[in-house]
Amino acid sequence: MASLMPNFLSRFFRPFTSSTKMGLGPAEGGAQNIPDTAQKCTVAAGCFWGVEHLFRKNFGEQGLYDARVGYIGGDVNNPGYRAVCTGRTGHAEALQMTFDPSVISYSTLLEFFYKMHDPTTKNRQGADTGTQYRSAIFYHSPEQESMAKEVTEKAQTQWWKSGKISTEILEAGQWWDAETYHQLYLHKNPGG
Repeated sequence: MASLMPNFLSRFFRPFTSSTKMGLGPAEGGAQNIPDTAQKCTVAAGCFWGVEHLFRKNFGEQGLYDARVGYIGGDVNNPGYRAVCTGRTGHAEALQMTFDPSVISYSTLLEFFYKMHDPTTKNRQGADTGTQYRSAIFYHSPEQESMAKEVTEKAQTQWWKSGKISTEILEAGQWWDAETYHQLYLHKNPGG
């Protein structure tokens, strides 16, 4: 019986782990052999589990090489989930995708981003509230910054006329992969 206790306790506290493992092996969803022509798209739109799930579902077979959940936009090195959830690190729960721009465009990914969440609710998506759930686009080049502003204007005038978009458009800084158990979370745990 005593040997079962540590396993039971580890399951109970699992959502609050502070693992610093940075990579996923091929069996856990990590992409292999990504060409140099690939680009990154980094967005925040609430809880990263759902964001990852929706992008993989819609673009997994259409030029998406990889999608990883993690943390960006804060001022603490190597933050863990528990720290980010306090709202004191400044990080957003985010998704960083690596994609083939010859198959899918950056603007298509951003248009989907604006259609799959409510960008008019500042620091909130549904019941999830806090700065870690903010809406943001983190660009990786001047061209991406320009496209992000263009698509945001289109979203405001065509899709979100009744509310002001609060999405931040910021230069991508340091990215931190979330803990391994967060990667492909809704794929592994369909009930959430």
